[in-house]
Amino acid sequence: MIGTLDVIVLDCPDTRALARFYAELLGGEIVGFDEDWAEVVTPIEGHRPLVAFQRVDDYRAPVWPGQDTPQQVHLDVKVEDLDAGEQAVLAIGATATGSGTETFRVFLDPAGHPFCLIHPND
Repeated sequence: MIGTLDVIVLDCPDTRALARFYAELLGGEIVGFDEDWAEVVTPIEGHRPLVAFQRVDDYRAPVWPGQDTPQQVHLDVKVEDLDAGEQAVLAIGATATGSGTETFRVFLDPAGHPFCLIHPND
């Protein structure tokens, strides 16, 4: 195991509205939100993974079942050491995007889906 699933992140045009929807749907609680980011804890012991929502400018809703506008979701995977985690995911076929900060790094899975490795304190 390289890391643990920490956050499921959905792109959206309105973080507050989507957080309210999923809090109601999942029986969760909104634990913080602003215009660009919102988080809902679920009634799962330990509250992980979180369900989070990030605002995207010019958001286009996915087309189902087609892929004209693909689904927009990514996973945040918590690792103890970002450098070691990066080496491990690259070894199993991930591609580094070069995006990130001191607390997270963005990669692509073998099919091109983005996911993030995040620092334990993020």
